[in-house]
Amino acid sequence: MSDTPHHGRYGYSALPDRPVYDWPGGKRLAVYVALNLEGFDFGRGLGAELAPGGPQPDVLNYAWRDWGNRVGAWRVKDTLDALGLPASVLVNSRLYADCPGLIEAFRARGDEIVGHGRTNSERQGDRDEAGERALIAEATAILAKQEGQAPKGWLGPWISQSRNTPDLLVEAGYRYLLDWCHDDQPTWFATRDGGRILAVPYPQELNDIPAIVARKETGQQFADALVDAFDEMLEQSRNAPLVMGIALHPYIVGQPHRLRPLRRALAHIAAHRDDIWLTTAGAIATFAEESGTAV
Repeated sequence: MSDTPHHGRYGYSALPDRPVYDWPGGKRLAVYVALNLEGFDFGRGLGAELAPGGPQPDVLNYAWRDWGNRVGAWRVKDTLDALGLPASVLVNSRLYADCPGLIEAFRARGDEIVGHGRTNSERQGDRDEAGERALIAEATAILAKQEGQAPKGWLGPWISQSRNTPDLLVEAGYRYLLDWCHDDQPTWFATRDGGRILAVPYPQELNDIPAIVARKETGQQFADALVDAFDEMLEQSRNAPLVMGIALHPYIVGQPHRLRPLRRALAHIAAHRDDIWLTTAGAIATFAEESGTAV
């Protein structure tokens, strides 16, 4: 028996050994766009950087991120509208107050609203259990009030989890989480007291922050990666149902020189809509739960 430390949430399962099934409509590749709408504190806390930040207030990077909610998000929305693409919109709850009308515009499209904490200036994983529970509860209550229903899914700010996060999410009424990028199919996580929560694949490779901010890829390189990944996964899905997520942040891909190649990549994917299931993370979770197909 291995003495390697383990999270205890799921066991090993090799993709080729699993049952083969179809997504709705007999499709084998499910594709969803995860659009992150995030708020940041002025003069404190965390935040992605376009350039190395100076002393606080770091106006250069704060203003760059704020541009995403004022301009970039609307350009991304226009692109999604033009291509007829649904989205899972990952929402910091403070944006309802900070950016009135922004979340509402995506709600009007019929997009799924997903919990994404209060603000991306903080992590939830560095709090004690009571503090993390309070963070989840506060964000959830605001989304439920604004949307008329509680969100089904959650992505922690900065993909941050404590050892208790899956347990706390179940206890707060969540049905799926997006933080783990360990598989290409939905998988069950065990939680305390015999509970469980679905993990829906969320991308770290096809994610503009790691690609463009961390690896310094150009907009064209990121778009090329989307096209290559899509073409390869469409081919691989002949053998097994797969999930392809695309993670976008408006302050990055909403920039004109990145939006144009992104639009071409999304158009390539949309042109195959008869061959794939264009959907949301929540719809994937619902299908996996109701059909009993999750690992």
